Parts: sequence; C-alpha cells; structure tokens
Amino acid sequence: MNIETIQDAILASGLDGWLFFDHHRRDPLAYRILGIPGHVTATRRWYYFIPAKGAPRKLVHRIESQILDALPGSKQAYSSWQEQHTRLKDMLSGCSRIAMQYSPNCAIPYVSLVDAGTVELVRSLGVEIVSSANMVQEFEARLSEKQFAAHIEAGRRVDRARREAFEFIGQRIRSGERINDYDVKQFILKQFEQNGLTTDHGPIVAVNEHASDPHYEPTSDAASPIRRGDFVLIDMW
Repeated sequence: MNIETIQDAILASGLDGWLFFDHHRRDPLAYRILGIPGHVTATRRWYYFIPAKGAPRKLVHRIESQILDALPGSKQAYSSWQEQHTRLKDMLSGCSRIAMQYSPNCAIPYVSLVDAGTVELVRSLGVEIVSSANMVQEFEARLSEKQFAAHIEAGRRVDRARREAFEFIGQRIRSGERINDYDVKQFILKQFEQNGLTTDHGPIVAVNEHASDPHYEPTSDAASPIRRGDFVLIDMW
C-alpha cells in the first residue's frame, strides 16, 4: 500500500478521504488494498481513515487493539458503542465528503460491502458518503504488465483447451465411440494440468437442455451422452 498514491487519487476525486471499515472480515477489499495480514482476528469493528492530506487515523476496539498496527497512522481505541461513536466523529472531523465501500442502490454489489447501519452512522455525523468503486478498481483490480501478459497467455491456453475439447467430441462421434459430458470435463481438466493452468472449479460441459442451467455440473454418476447433432456448451475459467 502506498499512502501517497492513494491520497493523490482521493484528491483527484474531490474527496476529503477514504474510510475503510470492517467487522468479522466482511470487506475483503479492505484487507487486500490495505495489506492487512490474512491471519488477524477481526471480531470487533475497526475503522481506518486515509485523509486527502495528512497522516491516516485508526479506530480499533481495545480487545483487538493491535489489528491495524501494521498500518501507518495514529491510533485511538474504544470499548463502548458510545465511545466508538464519539471517536469516529473525532476521526472524521472537518470532513464533508468521503468514500467508502458503498454503491448507490447496490448497483455494484462487489463494492457494496459496508452495512446500511454503518452508512447511517457516518451520515449522522454530517458526512456525505460516495462510492469508492473507482478507487477500488485502481488499487485492487489493476494488473501489472507481468500480470496482464500472464492473463493473455492463460487466455490462449484456455482457448486451445476449448478447441481441443470440441475436436475430442468430434473424433469420438465420428469413430462411433460413446462420449458424455463428464468425459469432456475430465479431458479439459487434463489439458489444463498439462498446460500449466489452475482453476478453482471445473468447467461446465452441458448438453442440450442442461445448457440453460448456469450451474450444471456433470459427474461420473450423473452424466449425459453426447450424440451427433446435439448442442454442447462449454464454459471454462
């Protein structure tokens, strides 16, 4: 995390700051953008405010007072909810417009991670909240040149696996051999392994009516045969 770069983005957006908030690890974006270690315990609410100018500020519960110690900035602690509200008001003193992980009308659900009650709390302090979506995109979703090159190469390998999967289907049908959607799924996974690709989920190979089910997944016990003239959908990632 580079505080100066983030502050440049805050200033460019015409904001007074960016407020990060979490409770029970509800906001994975905050942890990734701020670089908070993944092993920390987060059972109490914490706040991290990066102002457009000046040093960041932390507000943590006394039970978990070290949760943000890896981050720069001054620290305040609270115990009661009344003390939390008072210190949050102090943290945002002088601010009129800030960003949070909020999306109007939940237009972007992946960014809309702050609960409605916390939004109400911040607004009750006289502070306007705008979406952090554009800054999240800049600091969490932007690829380096190396990552972009790897993405393009992975796309080539995935597309090759797709092409070879359809060739595999065609060869089996032309030779009169039996083939089903599970066979094709396993073929693709083998191609992924041989070509250095990793995935957190196997591909969808769906025949005919199953193609209308976006979560269909063939198994060894529940597979559909593929015959000449059938419609076959392959979805890979």
